[in-house]
Amino acid sequence: MKRLVLAALIGAGLMGCAGEPVQLQQNRSYILEWIGERPLMDYSHLTITLGDDGRAYGNAGCNHWFAPYTLEGDRLSFGKIGSTRKLCAPAVMEQETRFLQALEKVERWDVSPIEQMRFWPAQGKPLRWWLEEG
Repeated sequence: MKRLVLAALIGAGLMGCAGEPVQLQQNRSYILEWIGERPLMDYSHLTITLGDDGRAYGNAGCNHWFAPYTLEGDRLSFGKIGSTRKLCAPAVMEQETRFLQALEKVERWDVSPIEQMRFWPAQGKPLRWWLEEG
């Protein structure tokens, strides 16, 4: 009997630890960690904010970018992406181009087991994001 009570208490305690499932949050900034199979260059700061008005924007590494987006359940897609037109070092520009091209191919999103946001293309590896602190 004691084992049954102990098992019930442990089970109830574990259920109490389970939080709400992580959701994609609008009007909060996310910081990019990976583009497909490649991590970002050191000291890169690529971001995204999904506004509740259907507009996404952020920093692409060198330039600021913006685009309309559609979010329906786990489906996510971006319209035509625009950006400012600054010129930076070639490696930064190459990473920015890869990022913006990957963003155009996004079809869905999910949350990894470590609570990292992932934006998936139809084929290939995802863009991987962390919620920006603060």
